[in-house]
Amino acid sequence: MQDSLTRTVAEVRRSVNEINTGAAEISSGNTNLSSRTEEQAASLEETAASMEELATAVKQNTEHAHQANGLAAESRGVALRGGQAVDQVVQTMTRISDSSRRIAEIVSVIDGIAFQTNILALNAAVEAARAGEQGKGFAVVAGEVRSLAQRSAQAAREVKDLIEQSTHNVDSGAAQVREAGETMQEIVTSVQRVTDIMAEISAASQEQSAGIEQVNQTVVQMDETTQQNAALVEEATAAARAMEDQAVQLGEAVARFRLASQATPGATPRLATAPLPRQVAAAAPAHRPAPARALRSSSAQPALAADGDWQEF
Repeated sequence: MQDSLTRTVAEVRRSVNEINTGAAEISSGNTNLSSRTEEQAASLEETAASMEELATAVKQNTEHAHQANGLAAESRGVALRGGQAVDQVVQTMTRISDSSRRIAEIVSVIDGIAFQTNILALNAAVEAARAGEQGKGFAVVAGEVRSLAQRSAQAAREVKDLIEQSTHNVDSGAAQVREAGETMQEIVTSVQRVTDIMAEISAASQEQSAGIEQVNQTVVQMDETTQQNAALVEEATAAARAMEDQAVQLGEAVARFRLASQATPGATPRLATAPLPRQVAAAAPAHRPAPARALRSSSAQPALAADGDWQEF
């Protein structure tokens, strides 16, 4: 029975040493894990702040892109109205050019009439000269008619020249207006392309904003999870330290027993008071013998018999 108890106490001591060593390793690992988890939580917090700033910037860019899209749409409307106005000007210039040509034709008719009137006046003057004294008054009238016809022809030529010059200017203006109309059409096309691009940029910015918002929420959740893990690691560290303390207390309680291998020959096993060390090497645990202390007799604990009977213990 004594040998069995001795083996039991020895096994308990070894188990206590192993528990103490394992608890120390767990406590050390939890401490390191807690430190790394806190660093990771700090990094995630900084990342969350950066993502928040990035989300704000992307949101502002999205708003600016939306505003630019609205301005591009307004510019497109203005360009369309400008193109329509240029088209109207081109049509007006075309009508003016047509009217100028008609006026030139009318002036040509007037010039022809003046020329014919001049010829008739010449014929009337010749006939008046043949009539002598009787045709003298008619000759004066024919001269006045001829003078009027010449002035009419001169005025018609001047008007014709002005009409031709005006027609040339109108044609030149119409050509320039047509070029302006083509330019306005190109501007309208370019503004339309800009509007389409700005709409695509606005849509892409909205998608980026939504994606960054999701990433930001994920980072925030990761930050919260990491903080919870850090709290759990701290709790595990505290539990490991408590287990280590309990293992030390158990070791101190077991160390009170002196094994047969530690007692002198012929001596009776007695209690010892030496505490077990807190840290024990994992490769070769060493036990320090505790100084012996006499067991006091009491009515609650019977004295050990010299024959080694431990059944009453």
